[in-house]
Amino acid sequence: MKHSTYVPFADSVFDERKMKRYLPAHTYNAIVAARTGFDDVSEKERDVYAKVLCKWARKKGATRYTHWFQPLNNCTAGKRDSMFSIDKDYAAVLKFRGKELYKGEGDASSFPSGGMRQIYEARGLTHWDYASYPFVKDECLYIPCTFCGTGGETLDKKTPLLKSCKALNVQALRVLRLLGEDVKQVYSVVGAEQEYFLIDKELFFRRPDLVYTGRTLFGAKPCKGQEFEDHYFCPPNEKTVKFMQEVDDELWRLGILAKTEHNEVAPCQHELAPCYTRVNVAADQNQLTMEVLKRVADKLGFACLLHEKPFANLNGSGKHNNWSLFTDKDENLFEAGFTPKQNARFLLMLAAVVKAADDYSELLTCAVSSRGNDCRLGGFEAPPRVLSVFLGEQIQSALKLVTGEKTHPLQAKWRYGVDILPNISQNTDRNRTSPFAFTGNKFELRSVGSFASVADVNTALNVAVAESLRYFADRMERATDVYKTAAELIAETFTLHRRVIFDGNCYSTEWAEEAKLRNLKDCSCVDAALALTNAHNVNVLSRHGVLTRREIAARQKILLQNYVNTVRVEGNVAVKLCREKIFGKANEYVQRLVAASQHKSTLGMDCQTELNEAEKLSQLVKSAHRRLSLLQHRLDLLQSVSDVVAQAQLCQDRIVPALESLRVPVDKLETLLPEQYWALPTYAQMLFGVK
Repeated sequence: MKHSTYVPFADSVFDERKMKRYLPAHTYNAIVAARTGFDDVSEKERDVYAKVLCKWARKKGATRYTHWFQPLNNCTAGKRDSMFSIDKDYAAVLKFRGKELYKGEGDASSFPSGGMRQIYEARGLTHWDYASYPFVKDECLYIPCTFCGTGGETLDKKTPLLKSCKALNVQALRVLRLLGEDVKQVYSVVGAEQEYFLIDKELFFRRPDLVYTGRTLFGAKPCKGQEFEDHYFCPPNEKTVKFMQEVDDELWRLGILAKTEHNEVAPCQHELAPCYTRVNVAADQNQLTMEVLKRVADKLGFACLLHEKPFANLNGSGKHNNWSLFTDKDENLFEAGFTPKQNARFLLMLAAVVKAADDYSELLTCAVSSRGNDCRLGGFEAPPRVLSVFLGEQIQSALKLVTGEKTHPLQAKWRYGVDILPNISQNTDRNRTSPFAFTGNKFELRSVGSFASVADVNTALNVAVAESLRYFADRMERATDVYKTAAELIAETFTLHRRVIFDGNCYSTEWAEEAKLRNLKDCSCVDAALALTNAHNVNVLSRHGVLTRREIAARQKILLQNYVNTVRVEGNVAVKLCREKIFGKANEYVQRLVAASQHKSTLGMDCQTELNEAEKLSQLVKSAHRRLSLLQHRLDLLQSVSDVVAQAQLCQDRIVPALESLRVPVDKLETLLPEQYWALPTYAQMLFGVK
């Protein structure tokens, strides 16, 4: 790794090591206490921290600072303020104090708010997130922050995530202390694998659909796709290696270690997997990773595609959200142990996740929903939208003993944490078809879209599991025998929530039918968004102080509006492409065929081939025109609908099917027209470099 020889890891991050090195002991201890959620930082300590941070950042070349936050649009934001001010003698002086560090103010009127704020309510407030490290990038000091309105309404993705971390910690500590554990903190860690496509930048800009929507609205299947499975893990070409190396270097400086990178299944598709870190830091780092991928790609002549389904008939891209729970003693709560007590804890935590997945499947589905993910999920190369949990044969076998489905000579003596419970093997396959798989010491949620922020899904995971643990703790606190009650809870949970556990092939049609019989819901983006405000979901989010009823309704509106806007743009682009780039060229070739047939006819030659081809093309153009008219009519109808729920349902039920219908004859036209009569770069050109 070349960068390690000349740039220290996290060189541009004011991390734990630098704090310990540069800060006075009392300030360092205050910041550490704040990072672990036990205390706030006094104004005096903020000033000391800000002075040291500013001095360090200036040595890294920073002249500006920004309060960096994650608004409700899957992007990051922040204005760049100067570290300097003008004094009374008109001299430039450094002015970066605890006040500037801790709190900022900006214009929030143009960020999504879901109706919580009016356009004239401009002020938005940022607050320093102690739990994430500041860093320097592009000669600017970035201060990770939360973002809210002046009335306290949450306008970002980070605040609910931090609140969900707190809720999870509170409930997990209740359970662990009842089990006799001496633990001070429980936190979730995440490793967010990132999939993406790289294509030639020049070809990208010749595809308006890619530029405007991130995906190809038209495109015939090339002669070769991914059927030979010859791209997965194969050595990347020289240009891609250079790209990966530059990405590695930038991420290295930002304290993000690309632990694994490789070619993915589809041509031009790749994946990057970071090391695990605390969930709020992982959310920051994944946003930075996406920014770095796109920036380095642009620099090297690539376009980095983060849409969930940029190409039809090929694998889409997602994020595999690897989620686990740790204690302040660095213990993984999803690791089985060698004692009955450790295994009681393990099975109880496992049960909490299974219960959460079943009780709050709609909440988890909503957290991964988008128009782009609707294009990807359930495509037999990504998990289905139906949420199920894979546990593996060994865990299933142990659970059958726990629930009494199997007998064992020692079963009568099992009292969790007191007597005998055999060791539990955690060896398990990964089951890449499962949406939510236990993979040995973590859960891998594979449904997250490649463009999505991981803050949403981990907020939902944290709060759903916190609710399971709250239920367990309430029962255990009333018990006279804690371990007996824990055993009852484990057996009860895996019996009552058996329907969500499935270890088979989630791509199979048999599972789709069985899922219906189990009454497991297949929720589209619109369905999931509408379910967000169900009393069941509102109650759990508000009970744990993560979101208020008003904030939940606002997020529902934003999700629906994003869906509508995305579908509207896709429809408008499809219409424009057909009218400006496809139909004219197709008709031009038909005319050429007719002229050729007439010329051959005057020479007494057989011209039926040209006439047949012209007729076939004419019928396809006619069919495409008819379908285009239907699409345009439905897009026009959308303009007359004002309610966002009605708009979303119109998009889902009528506009999306019209888009898919239009694609059929257009893609067929591409296969019949000579190259010079097809105005768009083809899949063969973009994915295989065919000239």
